Amino acid sequence: MAQELLPFKYLGVEGFGDGQTALAGLGTYLDLAQVLGLPAAIERHVKLREGTQGYTDRQMVMALLFLQLASGDCVDDLDRLEQDGGFGRLLRRVDQQGLSRPERRAMERRWRKEPTRSVPSPSACRRYLDGFRNPEEEARRSHGSAFIPLPSDSLRGLRLANQDMVAAVQAHKPVDTATLDIDATLVAVEKREALFCYEGYRAFQPLNVYWAEHGVMLHTEFRDGNVPAGFENRRVLEEALDMLPDSVQQVCVRTDTAGYDYDLLRRMAEGKHPRFGVIHFAVGADMTPDLRAEISRIPASEWKPYPQPEGSRAPKQEWAEVPFVTNRIAHKKGNPEYRYLAVRELLRNQPQPETGEQLHLDLKAPGAEFDTSAYKLRAIVTNLLDWDGDRVIRWHRERCGRSEQVHDVLKNELAGGTMPSKHFGVNAAWWLITVLAHNLNQAMKMLALAKVDRSWAERRLKAVRFHLIHLPGRVTQHAREMVVRVSTAAARFLAQVRGQILGLIRAAPA
Repeated sequence: MAQELLPFKYLGVEGFGDGQTALAGLGTYLDLAQVLGLPAAIERHVKLREGTQGYTDRQMVMALLFLQLASGDCVDDLDRLEQDGGFGRLLRRVDQQGLSRPERRAMERRWRKEPTRSVPSPSACRRYLDGFRNPEEEARRSHGSAFIPLPSDSLRGLRLANQDMVAAVQAHKPVDTATLDIDATLVAVEKREALFCYEGYRAFQPLNVYWAEHGVMLHTEFRDGNVPAGFENRRVLEEALDMLPDSVQQVCVRTDTAGYDYDLLRRMAEGKHPRFGVIHFAVGADMTPDLRAEISRIPASEWKPYPQPEGSRAPKQEWAEVPFVTNRIAHKKGNPEYRYLAVRELLRNQPQPETGEQLHLDLKAPGAEFDTSAYKLRAIVTNLLDWDGDRVIRWHRERCGRSEQVHDVLKNELAGGTMPSKHFGVNAAWWLITVLAHNLNQAMKMLALAKVDRSWAERRLKAVRFHLIHLPGRVTQHAREMVVRVSTAAARFLAQVRGQILGLIRAAPA
């Protein structure tokens, strides 16, 4: 076929892909996953493939994880990953590392014929993901009620593998405090078996617990779209607290109005948690008629300007303390003490008088100091009694800048927004593998890349792909040594990254 539009042409060469790779930098993630113990954790906890035939749990899960890091967004993209012959060579070599001769022979006996693929086929992965289902529980889902199916043992195993990886991150970069942001996110789907969410379309709605200091997802619970974001939040928080490593001494919690549950607030504030005692929190408060009326009675002298960054074009806002106590959170002896903060922002589209007429409106409620309908109002409840109000508000708002950004990464930069099946359990496993991929990438940025250049800590995954993962190279092997040939500049960069990963082994706690 003529190719004469521009002065170049494409030419296919048989056998060219055997050693060529467009993913030369993805090998560093193989390094880091090994250092963090992720493959071993998958084998230890998932236990879906305990037989002696076919791919292992480690091979299946890691293949899907690397698929997502490499930009794949569906199971069929495994065929595209298989076409990268150089990366396939790396995978095959890594599978053999550290195995004794009997173990290598046992791996070879898992196949009746010599395997021809480096990664599992799409059909094999679909059958594997189907094993994460809990059919009896999933059959109880319905449009009329909020129900969360109990996860299968293998799905719990994926959670435990993630817990172990997060613990490894904490071991290499310990912090005393865990700030947990609890937030749900909607994943729109077109599956007929999916249930409708509150926005009127079919969706799933995972509830996530994000550890802000490390930038990783500590815990996630996959849910149907019709399950309210505030449903059983106390249980999810208790599960997340149990997942925290022993070195964490203090916990703080931030959430939106979905966390405005009296039992949850009391549990955090009363100080009876056996490990962490009082859990400090800032939670969005529902704007009930009683709370709105209380805010309207705050005199003008009590409102303080909320400080904005210099040069900010954000609308001016004010905040004030609210002497508000609900019927259930009453000042009784022994009850925890809560503090309410209100933020108001004047709406721009105010009623205007017609030409030649004077508008006379007084929409203030009896006893009110101002018309609340002219303002956008928000409220926060907290047990941080010693902090300045603007500091509490600023700290609470940091949740929106981080955890919601991670939701965007999970759904759009990874494959969490593309559900592979009509079955709930399959999609739950896919979401958890997406979380594993995000956490591994976050560990790469924090433990390795940021030590090469601090700016890497804030870069998005697309930048990491462009500069690190999608590097062209060629994999060659001479005698027992495997070499990935890349450009001189790329080799220098990769050597720095691998040096930092090697340093994690040398600095590992005893």
